[in-house]
Amino acid sequence: MAYTVLARKYRSLTFDDVVGQDPIAKTLKNAIETGRVAHAYLFSGTRGVGKTTMARILAKALNCLNADGPTTQPCCKCDSCVSINIGEDIDVIEIDGASNNRVDEIREIRENAIYRPARARHKIYIIDEVHMLTTQAFNALLKTLEEPPEHVKFIFATTEPNKVIATIQSRCQRFDFANINPKQVAGQLKAILKKEKIKYEDDLVLALAKMANGSMRDGLSLLDRLISTGVAPLSVQLLEDFLGRPNAEKVQLLVAHIGDNDAAGTLESIEDLINTGLGEIQIVDALIEQMRDLLVIASAGAKTDLLIMTADQKEKAVELAQKFDAAALIYNITALEKLRWTIRNTDTPRALLDASLLRFALSEHFMNVDQLMARALAAPTAQVKKKLPVEPRPAPPAPAPRPQPVATPPAPASEQPAPQPRQTTPTAPTAPSAPPPADLVQAWPDILNAVMANLNPATGSLLTGSTPRAFERGVLTIQLPPNGAIQKQMCETNGRGDQIAAALSERIGQPVRCQFELATAGPAEGDKAPVNDPKANAQGRYDMLNDPAVKTVIVELNATVTGIDEDKADS
Repeated sequence: MAYTVLARKYRSLTFDDVVGQDPIAKTLKNAIETGRVAHAYLFSGTRGVGKTTMARILAKALNCLNADGPTTQPCCKCDSCVSINIGEDIDVIEIDGASNNRVDEIREIRENAIYRPARARHKIYIIDEVHMLTTQAFNALLKTLEEPPEHVKFIFATTEPNKVIATIQSRCQRFDFANINPKQVAGQLKAILKKEKIKYEDDLVLALAKMANGSMRDGLSLLDRLISTGVAPLSVQLLEDFLGRPNAEKVQLLVAHIGDNDAAGTLESIEDLINTGLGEIQIVDALIEQMRDLLVIASAGAKTDLLIMTADQKEKAVELAQKFDAAALIYNITALEKLRWTIRNTDTPRALLDASLLRFALSEHFMNVDQLMARALAAPTAQVKKKLPVEPRPAPPAPAPRPQPVATPPAPASEQPAPQPRQTTPTAPTAPSAPPPADLVQAWPDILNAVMANLNPATGSLLTGSTPRAFERGVLTIQLPPNGAIQKQMCETNGRGDQIAAALSERIGQPVRCQFELATAGPAEGDKAPVNDPKANAQGRYDMLNDPAVKTVIVELNATVTGIDEDKADS
């Protein structure tokens, strides 16, 4: 007897047997029970999800000879049910739309539809890949489809419902078949392997279900190919040797090199995967799948049900996920998807693959501005720990004793002065004229790093871009950028000035009071210097390079400014 492939041998026979399409099966069963079966149905969905199978089950339910009428439980034993199962029933006509797409074939269907069925209750036309019909063929079917004879039913199946003209869709009840969940595919594969008494490794089923990509028929076809190898037990290694599945450990090693910013290791891992016989597109697909799993872990945690993997695979994926953040993974996945389409149309796919993955490996992980600022403030450099030389200053003279207040009667309300706003920081004296010592100016970046480490990030970030302008009699004048008016206001309120002074005093080794001022701003808008004015250009460059956000990015990324371009639209 000829061998029957698994996809045909284990084809669902009743509504209850269909895997992954429970809502559609339940709706059709309710329609049969209530006598509300439509005269035309349109089943749409990707390949191998059960469209033709559901059409045959519906035909058996309407024409089962062992039932007095349409039934939700066809016997699958009568002549009608058996003939429908193998596609040879005279009253259930299956037509391939791809090879019968002309007007003449549709006219023949229309002419034969008027004749009653030979032995069953209904004459049923199942047209697969109906989107392949020409527009003229569709138009020839419209009238019959809108008002068919009472004994005729139409069931259309298509993978591209957008190509079915609207006038046809409006005359049908449409059901969209969903892709089958990998867990459901895995469960069906396990049941079939047990019935076939074939030994297998547990890891195989999940890997095979993921390769099926939502199609039960594809999963069974892949399983058939593995069984044909004659190797027992079936293992994941067979998928790599015979079906071209990328080695999971090698893919994870490639991702690890990318996460570690290891350029040489990245290139070596690509070469290793290429040597196993994989193409560039297969490597890109494997990376997309792997990084998608890492993105799920980074976003929803390792315990989420969105992951389809074994416990050992999940443990390794959790370790890899720590090398990336969600933003970097999102960028990598979108870039890989674009690369996938580019590789198809290039003569140098290997060079593109190497360059793209090196770009991932050599770039900083993506982070938003808040994370970048927090990193700058929370990670002081090694130089902060050095003891900085500061010129000793004599201790300020002891303040004179304060005279005791004398009680005086309160002044009338009309003569009392207006209340003054409360100062949260000590009133700063007039700006001193003595310049700061050279060693303080030279050590200021290291002093700032140490001070910022002792302050909370919000207060410490206010000193970004500051410079010491004068230091006399224990008063340190700190100059802020010209555009730092809000920065200065925040330093002088809510006790932040006292916090900064205390941190500086501890670092310098002597009591310090702070006052803040803004650097001299550039020329007024009405007196703007010409574009080619060297002084104006120098001032603009100074302002840009001393912007707190710009300085933080330059320091954190170890970047060098090679040029500044003026935006003409904004100028």
